Amino acid sequence: MELVNPGIGLIFWMALAFGLLLFILGKFVWPPVLRALHEREQSIELALHEAEKAREEMKQLVFSNEQLMRQAEEERDALIRDARRVRESLIEEARQRANDEANRIIDNARERIHFEKMEAITELKNQIAHLSIEIAEKVLQNELSQPERQKEFVQKSIDKMNLN
Repeated sequence: MELVNPGIGLIFWMALAFGLLLFILGKFVWPPVLRALHEREQSIELALHEAEKAREEMKQLVFSNEQLMRQAEEERDALIRDARRVRESLIEEARQRANDEANRIIDNARERIHFEKMEAITELKNQIAHLSIEIAEKVLQNELSQPERQKEFVQKSIDKMNLN
């Protein structure tokens, strides 16, 4: 029961031991513990600050990435539009060249047809002239086969020459 009803001596020695313990703890243990706690608090605060800073940087990066994506999409769209314009201009240019070539071929064909027509007409005229000469020869041979007709024909020809 002594512990339940302590005496004055026990209280004194307990208080002295407790005071000595407080002094030793206050002198040697608490400063490093408080310093460690303070350092830990600062490191946690620094880590929180760095985490907040990293979060802000991440927001900036996300925003920057979104802007870059928008710019890339705009550039892609612009490139696609330019490619379409170039394709359309190439198609139009090819179409124009094809039309020009077709017109040139048609013009050449018309010119060739015209020359062939003129050649055919000339050939026809030559054949008609040749046939006319052959017919005239046959008619003259028939007409001039008799000597009286020959004399008459020669006389008419001389008379015509003198009149002109």
